[in-house]
Amino acid sequence: MTFQSILFEREMTIGADSNKTNDLSFLSDLNLDQVINAILSGKKEYDLEPFYHAYLNDTETIFYRQEIMRDLENEILLTVLNSFAEEMKKMREALAALEKLFYKNQIERQFLDIVSSYCKAVLILYNDLDSILLKSKGLLSFKEYLKAYIGSDYFTSISENARQIIEDLSSIKYTILIKGLQVKVRKYESEINYSEEVEKTFSKFKEGEAKDHKAKIEWYANLNGVEAKIVDGVSELFPDIFSRMHLFYKANFDFADPVIVAFDREIQFYISYLNYIAPVKRAGMKFCLPQISIERKEVSSKESFDLALASKLVSEGKKVVTNDFHLNGKERVIVVSGPNQGGKTTFAKSFGQMHYLACLGLAVTGREAKLFHCDKILTHFEKEEHIVNLRGKLHDELYRIHQVLEKATTNSLVIINEMFTSTTLQDQIFLSEKIMDKISKLDLLGVWVTFIDELASYNEKTVSMMSTVVPETQAVRTFKIIRNPANGLAYALSIAEKYKLTYGDILKRLKS
Repeated sequence: MTFQSILFEREMTIGADSNKTNDLSFLSDLNLDQVINAILSGKKEYDLEPFYHAYLNDTETIFYRQEIMRDLENEILLTVLNSFAEEMKKMREALAALEKLFYKNQIERQFLDIVSSYCKAVLILYNDLDSILLKSKGLLSFKEYLKAYIGSDYFTSISENARQIIEDLSSIKYTILIKGLQVKVRKYESEINYSEEVEKTFSKFKEGEAKDHKAKIEWYANLNGVEAKIVDGVSELFPDIFSRMHLFYKANFDFADPVIVAFDREIQFYISYLNYIAPVKRAGMKFCLPQISIERKEVSSKESFDLALASKLVSEGKKVVTNDFHLNGKERVIVVSGPNQGGKTTFAKSFGQMHYLACLGLAVTGREAKLFHCDKILTHFEKEEHIVNLRGKLHDELYRIHQVLEKATTNSLVIINEMFTSTTLQDQIFLSEKIMDKISKLDLLGVWVTFIDELASYNEKTVSMMSTVVPETQAVRTFKIIRNPANGLAYALSIAEKYKLTYGDILKRLKS
C-alpha cells in the first residue's frame, strides 16, 4: 500500500491548489466564509486555506476523506495526532530559534536535541497508531509508510548517531581555572569539586527550604563571549566528539521526512474542522457523513441546520432549529416561501453549505443525508446597489442571474435568495418564470427563496416548502421549513410588514 497524502489518494491530485475553485463568491452568500475563517483561526502556520477552497471534482477522493473522518471519531486517535502535532510544532519553533544563535558549537549541539526529539516523536506516533484499530485506507497506508521509514537505514542512522553523540558529549568532564580575568580550560584530572564542598559546609546552617534564585536560561539564548570561548576550548580538548557533531549537522540539515511533514500539515484539515464543530456537537446537534451520488439528484436530509448560525447560537446558549428536506423522482428545485424572518434564507444557506462541505469530504449537519456531487455551486442573493457599476438594481439583478445561468451546467447547484423586489409583482412573476424555465431545462438542482407563490407549482420539478408560524399568533416564527403548498399569503404579508400594517402593528398603534 503506497502512501501519497492524507488528503488525496492519488499522486496526481496531491497539490490542493490545482483543484482550487475559480469562483468563490458563493462562500460569503452561504456564510461559508465565516465558517472557514473560524476554522482557520489559530492554524495560520499550516496554511490550510487552499484545502478549504479546493472543491473536489472526483468522488473517490471524497470517499477517501470520509473514511479518515470515521477513524477520527476515535478520541484516542485524536489525542495521539494532537500530541504528534505539538511535538512537530516544537521542532519548527526550535529550528527557527537556531537561526538566532551565533556560535557554531551551540547551534550544532541544539540541532542534535531537535533531531533526537523528532525521531522520538515519529517512533511514538507509529507505536500509538499501531495500537489503534484503523480502517481508513489513508491512515492505514500512512502507518505502513511510518513502519518502513523507521526501519530504513537513514532513520536508524540519524536516530542512533544523534543519541550516541549526545551521550558522548554528556560524558565529557573538564576543568575551568579562573584567575583574575584569565580563564583556562583543561581536561578533568580528578580535582576536588569545590561546589560540593561549599554546599556541604554551609548545609549545617540551613533553616528550612530557601527560595530558588537561579536564573532560568533558555536553551536558545546565545552564549556570551566567555561561555563561547570555554566551549571552543572544550572542543579542542575533545576534537573527535565535536568533529562527529559537526559532520552530523552538515550531513543531516534536512533531516525531516517531507511526507511526514506534509502529513503533519494535512491532518490539520480534519482536526481543525472537528475542533470547530465540537461545541455544536456537545450541544446535541447531529453531524453525519453523507451518501454522495454523481448521477442521482434525489437528495434528502434529516435534522440539518445552518452551521455558521448554529456555531453562533450555541456560543450564546440559544436553541438551534433543524429542518428536513427531500427531493424525489423529477423534483429538482425547492421553492421556499412564507413570512419574513422565518428562516427561509437560513434554510437555503444550509442546503448550499451541506453540498459544499460534502464535496470537501467533511461531515455535514444533520442526522443523515443523501447529496448530489455537483460540479459547482452558483448563488444569487439580493445585494445593495453600487453606483460604481452604473446599473440600477433591476438591471444589476438581471445581469448577475444571467452570469449564473451562463456558468451553469446540468450538474450545477443553484441557490437563489429573492429577486426583482424593486419592480412590480407582475414583472417579478414574468421574469422569475423565464428564469425558472431555464433552470428546468438545464435540470438544475437548487433552492429558490421567493414571495412569488406561482413558482412553487411551476412544474413537476418544483417543490413547495414554507416557513411556519405559531398557529395561535401569526407574528411568532417557528423557523421550521416544511413541505406545504404555497398559501398565497407570503407576498401580501411581506407588503403588510413593509408598511407596518400587520395585525400586530395595528394593534400596537391602537394601544399607544
